[in-house]
Amino acid sequence: MVAGYPVLLVRNKKEFRALGSKCPHHGAPLSKGVLKRERLRCPWHGACFNIKTGDIEEYPSLDCLPCFKVTVEDGKVFVTAKKKVLTLPAVTKHKQHLELPSLVGVAALVCAETLRQEGFTGRIIVVTKEKHVPYDKSKLSKVQRIDVAGHQWTRGTCLIFASFLLQAVSVDFQKQKVCFMDGSSQKYNRLLIATGSHSSFLKVPGADLQNVCILQTPEDSSKILELATGKNLVIVGASFIGMEIAAFLSDKAGAISVVEKKEFPLQNALGPQVGGVAMKMLQNRGVKFYMKTELCELKGKDGKVSHSVVLAPLPAGVFPNSAFLKGTSIARDDSGAILVDLRMQTNIPNVFAAGDVVSFPVALLNGDQSSIHHQQVAEAHGHIAALNMLKKDKELHTVPFFWTTMVGKTIRYAGCGKGYTDTVVKGSLEQQKFLIFYIRDGFVTAAASLNCDPMVSLIAEVLYSGKQIS
Repeated sequence: MVAGYPVLLVRNKKEFRALGSKCPHHGAPLSKGVLKRERLRCPWHGACFNIKTGDIEEYPSLDCLPCFKVTVEDGKVFVTAKKKVLTLPAVTKHKQHLELPSLVGVAALVCAETLRQEGFTGRIIVVTKEKHVPYDKSKLSKVQRIDVAGHQWTRGTCLIFASFLLQAVSVDFQKQKVCFMDGSSQKYNRLLIATGSHSSFLKVPGADLQNVCILQTPEDSSKILELATGKNLVIVGASFIGMEIAAFLSDKAGAISVVEKKEFPLQNALGPQVGGVAMKMLQNRGVKFYMKTELCELKGKDGKVSHSVVLAPLPAGVFPNSAFLKGTSIARDDSGAILVDLRMQTNIPNVFAAGDVVSFPVALLNGDQSSIHHQQVAEAHGHIAALNMLKKDKELHTVPFFWTTMVGKTIRYAGCGKGYTDTVVKGSLEQQKFLIFYIRDGFVTAAASLNCDPMVSLIAEVLYSGKQIS
């Protein structure tokens, strides 16, 4: 404690460092985190900070840690800090909050901020077909209220100019010009494409009926709460989004049924073992599951369905928003994802891409190209893209870190287990206290845990270091 305020004192070999005691992302106690050399990793969501500077080394936090002066005299450690800094809230609250709307993505926000932090003083223009300024999209599946306002915003000294309700329809890479649906256009020197992805549910017959909602915006989040309260609710999709909605509404809706084409919830991301644990958690709250069942059509009467229906996008049913690039020379894979290298550079000079719309080389997949749809990964993309726009020659180096909270319990996941062939469980799945390792070619490529903090953060640091766990 310094003047009655908590400060984290870190001893690294013979050096002492003093920093803010809580993670700026969601207020996690960093004293329970993982220290590896000069990196301090949050135990909750994997944000990582440099203990010398407080700078962000891994997202999802968008704010650095405060650092304080440390002196050692006669074997005693003294910390000097300004009261103004000590009294700042641990979690920074922004009136216009953290994440850009889905068609721009958090990658664009981090890119813009990094450009400013690195000294770029030119104009930064963000264009989106949506109407909202940055907001915390992770709150959508918790059906929480999200504050959005204004058409330009400032975080620190990072002034960003935004054009809303503008949809890109084409890009002329030779003339370095983006054209929009309303007939306008915008020239660029450097271009970041961070247009995100869209759900295949948009094409399901009957998705436009009354009492049906596809979760995509803050308005959808409010609509779901209204549709569900005291009523029978059907959730189609048992991914992170669908499961979080079911958990949040389990004590509010009259009844909840989850429909999923896989055998277990969360199966694509976490496998059947962890998916089975998650299903049991919600079954104990009265949620019913209809597995191995695929939605083909929604039928209603008088323009609406009898039950309230939420369509929760699945990773396997999400496609990159890149149709406006059709016919151009930019390289895309069979799904439409834009191919980028470790610098987030496309095959077109001065054109970068980031977030859900890209396929990038994943170190934990031996450099194979893949798409990873998650906030923390998108933020890392945006940061690296900005540095390479400024000719910093920086390659992507990040370990994906996911989490999901249901009925007061959080499952954490780090790494990339795609294509795993075996698992090893430490602890007990039945008692909901475990650490599970995902193994491919004899080595650990990912890990997940429940009630075993901060083990996944520790595994993330080992994976980040490049050391192989066998």
